[in-house]
This record gives sequence, C-alpha cells and structure tokens, in this order.
Amino acid sequence: MHQSIGKLSTFLLSLSLALGSSSAFAYTQQVTLKQGVITGVTDSGTNRWLGIPYAQAPVGDLRWQLPQPPKASDEPFQADQQGNLCPQVSSGEVIGNEDCLNLNIYRPNTQKKLPVVLYIHGGNNQGGRADEFDPSQLAVDINAVIVTLNYRLGALGFNPMNVLKSDDAVQASGNFTLLDQARALDWIRNNISQFGGQADNITVSGFSAGGRDVMAMLISPLFAGKFEHAIVFSGGMTTAPVEASQKVFRRAFAQLVVEDGMQPDQQSAEAWLAQPTPAVKKYLLTLPADRIARLMQNAGIRMSVFPHLYRDGTVLPQDGFATHRYNEVPTMMLTGHDEFSFFALGDPYFRQKEDWATEPQLVNEYRFVYRYGSMLYRSFNVAQSAQKMAAHFRAPIYAGEFDYGSDPTVVGSQMKHLGAFHGVFLPLLDDHFRKPYLGKAFDSPGAKALGTLFKRHLAAFVRTGHTSFSDVTRWNPWNLKREDKGQTVYMMNANHNAAITYRSESTFTVKDVIAMIEDDHTITQARKVYLLQHVLNGRWFSRELDDHFGSPTLWAQ
Repeated sequence: MHQSIGKLSTFLLSLSLALGSSSAFAYTQQVTLKQGVITGVTDSGTNRWLGIPYAQAPVGDLRWQLPQPPKASDEPFQADQQGNLCPQVSSGEVIGNEDCLNLNIYRPNTQKKLPVVLYIHGGNNQGGRADEFDPSQLAVDINAVIVTLNYRLGALGFNPMNVLKSDDAVQASGNFTLLDQARALDWIRNNISQFGGQADNITVSGFSAGGRDVMAMLISPLFAGKFEHAIVFSGGMTTAPVEASQKVFRRAFAQLVVEDGMQPDQQSAEAWLAQPTPAVKKYLLTLPADRIARLMQNAGIRMSVFPHLYRDGTVLPQDGFATHRYNEVPTMMLTGHDEFSFFALGDPYFRQKEDWATEPQLVNEYRFVYRYGSMLYRSFNVAQSAQKMAAHFRAPIYAGEFDYGSDPTVVGSQMKHLGAFHGVFLPLLDDHFRKPYLGKAFDSPGAKALGTLFKRHLAAFVRTGHTSFSDVTRWNPWNLKREDKGQTVYMMNANHNAAITYRSESTFTVKDVIAMIEDDHTITQARKVYLLQHVLNGRWFSRELDDHFGSPTLWAQ
C-alpha cells in the first residue's frame, strides 16, 4: 500500500477559516415569501428560521400523494421552534405527527450571499429528525446556509401497493420520501435567496438513510438540475424491486386487517390487500398513523424487512445503479472505518447478552462480526459505489474515510468497542454532539483539529465542487486515472495533538473478505456459520456473502 502522509499541526488547524466575516445584520429575522411572512430568531451570531412548511400536511386524501406546495397565509409564521417530527417509533412509543413536512434554515448573521447545504437525516428512512444535530455553529464555521428537513418515514414515506397508485407515474412510484425531498429542493431553489442563500449553488447531503437517498438522487431523472454538489455520509447504493416489495408490504399491513376483523386470517388479508378496490384504498387511507408507523420495525439495515427506494422506472430507473445515466455533479463519499460496530452491538444476538463483554467467547464473536461487517460496510459505502459509477460519471468523485476511534489509547476506553463508528463525523461537526459512550474522545486538541480540517474541506467543496483548500491537504478525485493518483481514499485521523491525513490505495474485494473469513480461526466453525447466517446476513452489503455461505433469503416468498 502506497501512502503519502502529512500531519497538520493543531496550531494551524485552530486558525480561523477566514471564509468571510461581517458583524452587520443584513438578512433579517423577518422574511416575506409567497406563502407568507416568516419570522425567525438570532442567537450567538446565527440566524435561524425553524419549522417552516415546505409542503402541505400529507393527511387525509393527501396521504401517499405528491407533496403539495404550502398554502399562503396572512398570519406571520413564527419560525422559532422545531416543527413536528414525522410519525416513527422511539423507545417503543410512536411519536410525531403526519403534519411534518417542514424545514429549518441556519446561517451566519452576516451580509454575504452564501452557498446552500441541504442535510438529510438518517434513520433507515423509518426514523430520525431534522435536528439530528445542531448545525448552528457549522453554518458559521463553513460560512454557508444550512437547511435540514423532516420528511415522510416508514410505510408513510414508501409504499408500493398497487391500490394506492394513480395515473401519475411519479406518484405511482411509491417513493414518497424522495418526492418530499424533491419538493424541499424546489422550495429551496425558489425561496432561499430571501434568506441570503445562493439559489444556484446547492449541495445536497445526507447521512446513512439520508446518504442512500442522496445516492438515489444521483440516478433519478426527477432530481436533474436540482442541486450542484452531493455529499454522502455512509450511504451506499440501495434500491428495491417493486413486486417483491409489494409482498412485504401486504404481509405487514395484513396484520392490521386481521386485527380489525376485515379478513379472517393472514392469507385472506394479503389477498384482499392485493385487490385495487375502493374498499381497500379507503381502509388504508383511514388507518391511524401510529399503527402504520409500527410496521416493519427492527429492519437493521436489511432491505427485505422494510423495502424502499423502488426501481419503478420513473423516479428511479428499473436497472437501478446499473444505469449509465447519472446526475453528474461533484460528489463526496465518506465512511467510517468501523461502520458495523453499532449494528453488531444492536443485533439481538449481542443485545440480549448484557455481560457479553466479560465473556471471552462472546468478545471474539463480536470482534468477528465487527471486523468483517465493517470491512464490507465501508467498502459498500465508498469504494464499491465509486467503482461502479466511475465509468459513467464525468464529475469528480471524492472518496474519504474516517479512522478516528480505532486507537483506544487516543480515544479512551469508553469508545473502544465502537471505533470509527457509523456517524463518527457528527461530533466532529457539532461540538455539542456528545454521548455517554463517547467519553471525552472528541475533546482532545487532535480531535478538534480533525474537526476543523474536515470543515475546511466541506467549506471548499460546497463553494467550488473541489475538496482541497491548500497544496498541503491535497484530496484527489477517485475517478482520476490511477497514474494521476486516482482511485485513492483520503484517510482522516488524529492523535492526541494533531490531525493526520494520508491517501490510501489499499483495496479489497468481497471475495478477499470471504477468504479472510474462511481462514479466521478465532471462533469455532459452528459459531462462524451461525453468525454469518443470523447476524451478518441480509444486510445492504451481504449479497455475495449470503450466496457463498448459503444464508437463506429474508425476502417474503
């Protein structure tokens, strides 16, 4: 592996980003739009407008329909608090409200017209919220307008059932989450200049499910021309077949049909739901949102449990990411080194064993799924996606990986079982994003230097579509020719005192990982087979693994 290593001192990284400054107040809290007057707030150098409707409430006859523009109002809208979350399950309880299509805007309290970043939260497209993290300081640090949004989730955000389809091919796609996001981008394009944003310089970004949604935008004709750059945090290529997804949805909704006495048993209920009749449609449209939100839980990054992002042929191409037609914009793809750690810990196999960390056999089993799951997941997030796109994508693709968290001597004992976890970038962007499991890992000068470094890359990218801000921190596109130092991943790490970056050409294939698994003797063969077929199976990244080791399909038959 060829590596070019460069360390940036804490002193240099602690300098101001110097991306523009002004104490003058230009973009007032009160903004007039076609939909009415929006009144926001200013605090600590940041202007905020919170909970602004970007579409009408998708309730009643608008459930599972195209999002409609918000109605105009003569009453000023007080944009001083977060809007409703979309219905979802949290700690076993349903929270949120269907009237949830709202967004938040954050910008520095300055005179400048600034680039715009739309951030789409994660949560498997079943959960999550616009305030996943607080971007107030990030907006100042990268000198940009940042927009976050709530969008329809779960079976309210995706539903491929035939009975709900109209003659409109976009509506009939069933990809209502994507339709909400497209509507939000249209709202931003039409209105963001009133908030001091550059309507012709929009970067769409997302984490986890939000990142996968951004990847879907890159192949969707619906999103052509809606954004200029894309940032994908831990989001690879995922789509679902329509007919197989319909079976999963009928099976899930059939439980409610039987509970309500509409049909006597599961089989009859599934058959009834397959009929595109007014009675079936009326039943679905009048179901309480909290009952729908509980369907298809515990998906655990398994498409077979909650299929979404349908290859309908209109919103998403029928050949999915095998398409040769992309929305070619500069794209940054990012991953953590240890992407599967949270999912291993959250798997029922380990979750039900509270003292597993004190049992050597279970520790070895955890390390087994942690290691190989993370190798496959991070490759899925970046290298595999970049490789698939490269032949047909003329805009630059920047591949990056966070390795901060892999060394317990740097991050401390509380983070040692997580490593560079899924979402490791969040505490680097938001100083207030601190969780008990992180300890003080992100309080060191080195971690703060890494955060500053990454924000400088972001600031450069959202302005120009290029990631480098100096010759010292050269981040080359993946899809350069190899002799021009392409097909490398930009690695980001830190020690106690400084950020560390280097370019890595170390690559591996799924077949390489399979060979490593077969040669691994840290656990017995019986335990290895069990973990492959019950913990690592059916994940976004597992198809070749499942085929090789004979893991049964989890899709409804």
